[in-house]
Amino acid sequence: MFAYILKRILYTIPILFGVSLIVFVLFHLVGGDPTYQMVGKHSKAEQIAQLRHELGLDQSLPMQYLHYVKQIVTFDYGRSYATKQPIGEMISRGAGPSLILAIPAFIITTIAALLIALVSAYYRGRFIDKFVLISCVIGMSAPSLAYILFGQYVLAYKFGIFPISGFEAGFPEALSYVAMPAFIWLVVSMGADVRFFRNAILEETNQDYVRTARSKGLEEKVVYFKHVLKNSMIPIVTYVVIEIPFLLLGAFLLESFFGIPGLGSMTIDAINSSDFPVLKAMTTVNSILFILGTLATDILYTLVDPRVSFK
Repeated sequence: MFAYILKRILYTIPILFGVSLIVFVLFHLVGGDPTYQMVGKHSKAEQIAQLRHELGLDQSLPMQYLHYVKQIVTFDYGRSYATKQPIGEMISRGAGPSLILAIPAFIITTIAALLIALVSAYYRGRFIDKFVLISCVIGMSAPSLAYILFGQYVLAYKFGIFPISGFEAGFPEALSYVAMPAFIWLVVSMGADVRFFRNAILEETNQDYVRTARSKGLEEKVVYFKHVLKNSMIPIVTYVVIEIPFLLLGAFLLESFFGIPGLGSMTIDAINSSDFPVLKAMTTVNSILFILGTLATDILYTLVDPRVSFK
């Protein structure tokens, strides 16, 4: 297992290099020269030259790329064009509210979806299974914006159960502000999660070892919870772990509509203001987290199924 993990870690090094190169080229081509946007149309050539020197844009592309790699290693992405604040500090401040919203919602949604999927697969073809599937389709059909508007108007404005928007740091003050966005997250994500988990479980029920276990006289509950669930964990682990890197960005719509100062709302503000350093930093961080999530998935495979080997 140690050799397997070591090889997977070594394989991530060229992937990280390739991702950093793609992100650098993409933003260099799309972003263009930001100095004209920052100093205005009527600026002098001396001002433009001085700003280009301060931003390092007068250097060659290889030197700019090495500076970008240094930013990744040191987590120092410079300053935002819009707010003039250090981007690393902006990300650190925004990560807290995003994770306060995302982690509880993600954990509760995953556990609830897995339990519902088990029950649905156990009663396959019966009323409970059909009710779960129909509910999932209905829940997936409605757009996220509809749930947000319903929650704000009915639950917050009419009944006053939750605050309409805002955020307050600290525990338990933050709970009242993230409760309704977390509930909407659960409702929006539940349908797709349940359907995927249910299909993964049902694929295992047709395997030979399940028929063998049933022929030995094992109870159906034992077959499902002891054998089927354990062997269906590889696709489930893949699905769950791959979603983890995206938790840092939170939910763009949820953070924006509910006034949560997280990374999602920060990214939307950067898009609206064409703040390319912030967008490049968020793209880089999310790419790295996705690669690390894939690495964690491969490592977890060996824990779920010891037969997995590196090839």
